Amino acid sequence: MAVTLDDVTLADPLGRARRRRRNTLAVVALSLVLLLSAVLGVAVGPVWIHPVDVLRIVAAHLGAGDVTALDPVSDAIVWDVRLPRVLLGLAVGAGLAVCGVALQAMVRNMLADPYLLGINSGASSGAAATILFGVGLGIGEHALAASAFLGALGASLLVFVVARAAGRVTSVRLLLAGVAVGYALSAVTSFLIFASGSAEGARSVMFWLLGSLALAQWGGPLAVLLVVVVLTCLVLGAWARRLDALAIGDETAHVLGISPTRFRTQLLVLVSLCIGAVVAAAGSVGFVGLVVPHLARRLVGSAHAWAVPAAALLGATFLLWADLLCRMLLQPRELPVGIVTALVGAPFLLYLIRRLRPAG
Repeated sequence: MAVTLDDVTLADPLGRARRRRRNTLAVVALSLVLLLSAVLGVAVGPVWIHPVDVLRIVAAHLGAGDVTALDPVSDAIVWDVRLPRVLLGLAVGAGLAVCGVALQAMVRNMLADPYLLGINSGASSGAAATILFGVGLGIGEHALAASAFLGALGASLLVFVVARAAGRVTSVRLLLAGVAVGYALSAVTSFLIFASGSAEGARSVMFWLLGSLALAQWGGPLAVLLVVVVLTCLVLGAWARRLDALAIGDETAHVLGISPTRFRTQLLVLVSLCIGAVVAAAGSVGFVGLVVPHLARRLVGSAHAWAVPAAALLGATFLLWADLLCRMLLQPRELPVGIVTALVGAPFLLYLIRRLRPAG
């Protein structure tokens, strides 16, 4: 008789209850840490604004106070400058983290993330073409997001085609194909910058490719990104059991009535949509999708019903603190946030490589 995931889970009901209580406390604690980090992210800056004042200003704009009674300078700093930036950081961090969780389950390799698999590079190439040459696709203000999404989807498909060309798709082939495609698309982006002949456009794209939250503002792009990230988190949460099965192996997925090929295709489209929206809003931010999923699994275990929300909360918190460091480190200049995430992520990648067994 076939053994299902429910049979394994119910084999130890007491342990299951203890894990649920522990994981619930961990998610609640992460939520509180994220809320505190968001308030501090709005309060801290060249002009310090007390957290109580931050909460009062936000509450007033949400209808729980009189906006006209607020200090206009503090109100402008909090509502028009810092709060959109914090919300953008929340969305970018959470989106990259949950996409990393999905990709690591999809290829069953702990080194997988949107950056290493070339998806970020594809989104960057598509968005750079729009910025430098005005490739607008006839859809106005959403052209950048659409171009980034198409670039991410195209890169993902190319990685799978290259990995499949040598035979059966394996996690090692996917990773090597992702690295190769990522380098090729980075070269394409560099060529686009060179071919444009615009020094101003080149500077804009180069800063944007390193990732930045500096251009955050209220409007359609931020709203679109928030909706896309929330939907991605909800869908991945609903697919948690299927992600568990896929992470165990294709045979397990088949036994449970899941088509690995079809499910990987669905994951591919979902991740490409989310990464495209993230890159269009904040540029290419690397290593968040690599580092955060491992930290989430350390806290709540490998079950995706808990790993997805934990990764979203951790990713959002991590990027908020990275952006805060970027703002404060070299005042009045500002570091691109991708530099800080790379400084954290590169040593973590080396640590993961050292842990790999020779057979892996």
